[in-house]
Amino acid sequence: MNQRYLIPLTAVFLLFLLAYAGVEGLGLQVVFGVLIPYLAVAAFLIGFVIKVKGWADSAVPFRIPTTCGQQKSLPWIKQNTIDNPNTSTGVFVRMLLEIFAFRSLFRNTKAAFNRHASNKLTYSWEIFLWVGALAFHYAFLVVLLRHVRFFTAPVPGSIQFLEYLDGIVQVGLPGLFISGPVLLLATLFLLSRRVLDAKVSYISQAADYFPLFLIIGIAATGIAMRYFTKVDIMGIKELTMGLVTFHPHIPEEVGGLFYGHLFLVSILFAYFPMSKLMHMGGIFLSPTRNMANNTRAKRHINPWNYDVPIHTYEQYEDHFRDKMIEAGLPVDKKE
Repeated sequence: MNQRYLIPLTAVFLLFLLAYAGVEGLGLQVVFGVLIPYLAVAAFLIGFVIKVKGWADSAVPFRIPTTCGQQKSLPWIKQNTIDNPNTSTGVFVRMLLEIFAFRSLFRNTKAAFNRHASNKLTYSWEIFLWVGALAFHYAFLVVLLRHVRFFTAPVPGSIQFLEYLDGIVQVGLPGLFISGPVLLLATLFLLSRRVLDAKVSYISQAADYFPLFLIIGIAATGIAMRYFTKVDIMGIKELTMGLVTFHPHIPEEVGGLFYGHLFLVSILFAYFPMSKLMHMGGIFLSPTRNMANNTRAKRHINPWNYDVPIHTYEQYEDHFRDKMIEAGLPVDKKE
């Protein structure tokens, strides 16, 4: 097995085993239930702010929007106002479609040689990648929002309504939440694409596999706690409410599986600002997306430009006139 995904897989397994054994064997509930979650949230918030501030402070000397359509030009040439906007309104619409519908990924194509026919380069529509990415992100969002119920009392009506929609397919007892299996299957699809697609696998590193295995571990342990094992839901609620109110309380009946799940979540939070997952915040600050393409109408001047002293030809000639004449070079003025 390739070490690029063997090492992350082993790391995630050992992290879960560390928390499980630490709680069941050594009684380290306070460490894995209080100390590490607090440190993980602090690392997430501090790292997120530092990362975003660094992007915000970066110079953008030119307008560099990524465009896929006709720029505003002559009156009789139709402009693509979404793919190539020249106004703030157009940029806003494009950003909405990018954030909520992954429009650029929807337009993505896959290039390959058709070796069974003319051996020509052909392009195909990668619709499954777009569907898988949408399923992954929206399932992840729903799972996160559903877990708000563990940190609030009473539970907001909007969260209860979301839970109702997520569990509208009544299969088994307890009822099935659609977002959990969808998140697991979507993550497995993204992982299989990295492993099985030769071109994607070639450019993938261990840092690309680690968050996928981490999310798979989180989803799998969450599903196991809900459908296959018995966990003390009230005890978990006491623990989470104690964390959010800064009055931590360790319940007695919560087992190692939950602490392993919580530890993996904490690792994901702490790792988030250092990983490619930060595209969640970066999409809003990307100059290739959030800038209007109006370079034909307005001149974009770098706001970080400073006055640079120049040396004109007249000054150059005044300085070197005698040497230029001596060398036989033409000069505008003899004196």
